[in-house]
Amino acid sequence: MPEITSRSWIMVATLGFVWGASFLGIELALRGVTPFWLVAYRLGFAALLTVMVWRLRGGRIVRPQDGKRRWPFLVVAALFSSVIPFALLSWGQQHVTSATAGVSMAAVALVVMPMAHFFSVGERMTPRRVFGMLVGFGGVLVLLGDGLFQSSGAALENWGRLACFGAACCYAISSVTTRNCPPIDPIAMGAITMVVAAGAAVPLAIATEGAPPLPDLTTLMVLVMLGMVQTAGANLLRILVIRSAGSTFMSLTNYQVPFWSMIFGAVFLGEALPAGLFIALGLILTGMGMSQWDAFRNLFRKK
Repeated sequence: MPEITSRSWIMVATLGFVWGASFLGIELALRGVTPFWLVAYRLGFAALLTVMVWRLRGGRIVRPQDGKRRWPFLVVAALFSSVIPFALLSWGQQHVTSATAGVSMAAVALVVMPMAHFFSVGERMTPRRVFGMLVGFGGVLVLLGDGLFQSSGAALENWGRLACFGAACCYAISSVTTRNCPPIDPIAMGAITMVVAAGAAVPLAIATEGAPPLPDLTTLMVLVMLGMVQTAGANLLRILVIRSAGSTFMSLTNYQVPFWSMIFGAVFLGEALPAGLFIALGLILTGMGMSQWDAFRNLFRKK
């Protein structure tokens, strides 16, 4: 059964902040590297860090007699949490507006909920939870504003939209798979999934974009940050949240990401903030609170 504590709320808030910053990093990195090689570099640095941490902690995976049960979960989690959605977003965002990509990421919560209802223990849909999720999603729609109705004008825009929504479905599949994986050390799970993901991303980048580009120093620093903070560190937090608090709770992160993405864009890129920013934030927070009302109530009862 999911156990939502004050630590769970801190971790999910941290994830929203960290992943919101990743859009700024991706935009900066794309100035010096191609999309699929961005994914490969990012996952490569993430794998390097997580394996180092894992080895320092002994490098144990699971008991030999239990290992075979976990590998299918680990491979699916790796492919659907990193390689496939990263590739879909990198390609899709070339053909759609940023608002379309933002809505797709916010939709993760709506996709996760029915999947968790049927495939995870203790994550049942309730009228309050569904309504809260819809209110939070409405906040994201307000946040993105008029951009929702704008077209990029790209010839492959519809395919780009489908790619972004496909990425959202991948994240949902990965969350439920991670939740249902048999017991395993979170550090080991993070390291294994990052190695599998990097191992799949490099051949994909070679097949689609040829030899790896040599990034300049600034781009390299951004790629290292994307790999080690927004991917390796965030992936570990993500695993801890899902394994303890559940995939539905984890999906609340996706309502926060568009908000933080716009804040970072305004601060570092001079982008204009939407007029309905604080209304949107209010709806997002209200929706999060309503969908997790029982967890809030239990948290304050413990105090």
